[in-house]
Amino acid sequence: MAGIRLIQHAPGAPGLRWLGLGPGFKPTRGLLKLQRLLNKHAFWAQGRSTANLRKILAGSNVIISLWRGKRLVGFGRATSDGICRAVLWDIVVAGDLQGHGFGRQVIDALLGAPGIRGVERVYLMTTKSQGFYEQLGFENSTSQQLLLLKHKNN
Repeated sequence: MAGIRLIQHAPGAPGLRWLGLGPGFKPTRGLLKLQRLLNKHAFWAQGRSTANLRKILAGSNVIISLWRGKRLVGFGRATSDGICRAVLWDIVVAGDLQGHGFGRQVIDALLGAPGIRGVERVYLMTTKSQGFYEQLGFENSTSQQLLLLKHKNN
């Protein structure tokens, strides 16, 4: 599909985080568009405030966004120690564009980024998309358990 542009942001995505920059370093209200994308297409990320999104971006080593013109249509981010472990977070593609390889583009860009490429293990949690990630080489881990600590305010 033509007209899709992938952006690998600087660590912490300061342009997106503070100025709402999109393709060509142009102001696009990118943070609000990210909030809308997550609210509409990511049930696990609904209701995140722009203040929280700024903190999330600031703490991320790698941030990838996909744009179709001025429309934000895909997103993903990762955190890593650069050697042993990395975790992929918030992988999302707009519903009307799923099935066109854009999710794969986001994953490939995240995995190929400095600080992620070559780490010993890359972790990813999913609720409904296990089959998609298995097609990309991720495996169900039977040797580890996912444990959660729920805070009282959640």
